[in-house]
Parts: sequence; C-alpha cells; structure tokens
Amino acid sequence: MSNVSELNASANTAGEYLAFTLGQEEYGIDIQKVSEIRSYETPTRIANAPGFVKGVVNLRGIIVPIVDMRIKFNLGAPTYDQFTVVIILNIGHRVVGMVVDRVSDVTTLAPEQIKPAPEIGSALNTDHIVGLGTIEERMLILVDIDKLMSSADMGLIESTALAA
Repeated sequence: MSNVSELNASANTAGEYLAFTLGQEEYGIDIQKVSEIRSYETPTRIANAPGFVKGVVNLRGIIVPIVDMRIKFNLGAPTYDQFTVVIILNIGHRVVGMVVDRVSDVTTLAPEQIKPAPEIGSALNTDHIVGLGTIEERMLILVDIDKLMSSADMGLIESTALAA
C-alpha cells in the first residue's frame, strides 16, 4: 500500500525544474515558482537579519529579501563570481531572491525519474526535500521551495501567506 502513496507523491512532483548548483551539489526547484534570474549584486544589509539573509534589493519598486542558500545550508564560505546568480521567486504573496553558485538548465522530469528522499534522521531537516531526480548520471535534489522559504527558521514568509 505504501508503494501506491509513494508513486502518487512522485507523480505530483513530476514536471519542469530549474537546476542550480550549491557547492558540489545540484538542486532543482519548480520552474513555475521562478520569476527571473539576475546577476548577483551586493544587497543592502539589514541590521539583526539572520546571517543567511544577505540584505534586500529594490527590484522595480519591490523590496526583495536576498537569501544566500550556501550560508543557509552550511556549505562553506560563499564566493561571488561571474557565475553567481540570484533566482527571483514568487512564494505565496511574496517575492524572495535566492543566491546560488550557478544555474545550469531547465529539466523535465517524468514520474519514474523521481525517487523519494531518503530518511536521514533527525540530525538533518529534510522536510523541504521532495525527492531526488535522476537524469542519466546526474542527480538533482528536488526542493519544495515553498516549504523551505516558509519554514520557521527562515522567518521570511508567513505560512498563512501560502494558504491564501
């Protein structure tokens, strides 16, 4: 019976994903959440913001918080080069920018290419990982960006904004 629910969960995650790199790992997020991809520019710092919130930028009149995912996921000291980009996301009723090392492509994943995320235990919070996408030798860690950005430790988006 659990195989049926696993298949249904995988079928729900099939679709198009924007693939990006953080450190040595490749991740994927639902392309429908992506508004645009911009080159990295130093944001304006905000006092008392968590370390992973680099600051804010003014994007055509909208103040957008910028989150560095390398800091958020403890992937070492971030470096900013010509490949560093900011993925602008629409999450609920908010716009958020996510700094990543580089963006590679948009990939279509069929249900059979998506495997359930492994149970790693309580040492690592994997609530935001929906599965692993496999494309030949590549493996994408598929992230539920809504869940990640609305998690309590992020504090950027109220979970009620997602329900609306």
